[in-house]
Amino acid sequence: MFRPVCSLLALCVLFSCTSSPSFDTLIRNGKIYDGSGGEPFTADIGINGDSIVVIGDLADAKATKVIDAQGMAVAPGFINMLSWATESLLIDGKSQSDIRQGVTLDVFGEGVSLGPVNDDIRKGMASQMRDYSFDIPWTTLGEYLEWLEKKGVSPNVASFVGATTLRIHELGMANRAPTAEELDRMKALAKTAMEEGALGIGASLIYAPANYAATDELIELCKVAADYGGMYITHMRSEGNSIFAAVDETLRIAREAKIPAEIYHLKMAGTDNWNKLDTVIAMIDAANKSGLHITADMYTYPAGATGLDASMPPWVQEGGIQQWTKRMNDPAIRKRVISEMRTRTDEWENLLLMAGDPGRVLLVGFANDSLKQYTGKTLSDVAKLYGKSPEETAMDLVIADSTRVGTVYFMMSEDNIKRQLKLPYVSLGSDAESSAPEGVFLKSSTHPRAYGNFSRFLAKYVRDEQVMPLPEAIRRLTSLPATNLKIKRRGSLTAGNYADIVIFDPAKVQDHATFEKPMQYATGMQYVLVNGTVVLENGEHTGATPGRVVRGPGWTPGNDR
Repeated sequence: MFRPVCSLLALCVLFSCTSSPSFDTLIRNGKIYDGSGGEPFTADIGINGDSIVVIGDLADAKATKVIDAQGMAVAPGFINMLSWATESLLIDGKSQSDIRQGVTLDVFGEGVSLGPVNDDIRKGMASQMRDYSFDIPWTTLGEYLEWLEKKGVSPNVASFVGATTLRIHELGMANRAPTAEELDRMKALAKTAMEEGALGIGASLIYAPANYAATDELIELCKVAADYGGMYITHMRSEGNSIFAAVDETLRIAREAKIPAEIYHLKMAGTDNWNKLDTVIAMIDAANKSGLHITADMYTYPAGATGLDASMPPWVQEGGIQQWTKRMNDPAIRKRVISEMRTRTDEWENLLLMAGDPGRVLLVGFANDSLKQYTGKTLSDVAKLYGKSPEETAMDLVIADSTRVGTVYFMMSEDNIKRQLKLPYVSLGSDAESSAPEGVFLKSSTHPRAYGNFSRFLAKYVRDEQVMPLPEAIRRLTSLPATNLKIKRRGSLTAGNYADIVIFDPAKVQDHATFEKPMQYATGMQYVLVNGTVVLENGEHTGATPGRVVRGPGWTPGNDR
């Protein structure tokens, strides 16, 4: 049955003197999941330029390009709430691993954003480039996003401004509170970012130097974002032993800054913490009933990925990688670090202990070619090869690589994943780059979420295990994040909206990435359109790069440069 959805423009097209309306692109016979969570309906979609003109019965219409979607789901493009494609898109703008899963908008900014930068930040970024390198001609966050658009990228891009980046810009890696003058400058940088279209303030509070920031500092930055209608989004100070205090901090920031808040990659990390989910849910529910707006996002795997820095105390990392490695070469400091790495604490987040065993810590990212032989091995494996303890081995690897070393930690409960997915305010984020199994990307491994997060959600949890019906799943991937981010004209199939559209067979969509072989494309996605341009056709990338900067509610035309 057809259910027409027409705007004034659509009515003009349908009922003008022209007997047959004409479109640039016509999607016929698809089962429309409009993003609202409502039941699907069969209809056609007429597209001109970058926008949807009409949704309805267009049997008599003509088009330059016709896509037959018979038997397939047609939905809004998916929004990746936590993308680390900030650098991978500079190397390859096609965003293959995301596009092949239906992602049409990558959202950046978990604590670190690619602007604002100064000379010291540029030097620091350049010193950490290993497998690939790139120029840094931009200064502000808005200029970085515009650089991506000008270069050519397949997905749309948006970003929070990183609280860590603002802190490094003014304080470097120092472990202290900012002076009043420094905080004023941080707030001024945040103001500029919001006016350029940043979505809000992003934090990553388990990592140095982010965890040097006091709650009051974050509140002051969030007040700036709140003035522009932005939101606060956070990797909380704890996702395990001290998760209740971390949630309390998030709620306090939201309350005092008068700002909506989202929890990045909601999880209960470590077996001792799996039973805390009920309390965390109750805390969020109570906050929302009190008038706050608290949401969350997550990835669909029992393991997270970060670095070996998340197994070491923050104090040893103060000053950056050079000071960190220098301290670890001091025998006395080394002995203290080993002791703290083995001691349960609520003072900092020790992911090695949360994993429960060094055999559940997978090494996936080295910069030093001599260490790449250990890619895909566990910390336990390498410790045996070194003839040392896991703690000593972790320090030796960081010293030798001069990076934090990309690491996967197995910490979460499958039952909790399913329960979290059922929460109506939870959307999805890969927490990964978007790459391709070719070229420079083969120099390091990755987490399978980079290639499978969204397809795994639709295949394993929605189709196979029926955690939720498909219309609700589509809402979580589209209108929910778009509404939370206050993004206009995206996230739903509505006449007048931008034509970010995915077409797939729900019975065939499937992830293939595993922890052993993570760089394997998902399948089942047949077409992906970004701003009306076909980027994926019959399951293959067209090479098109129509992605644009998507700006937050504080932006007004003229603020982009």
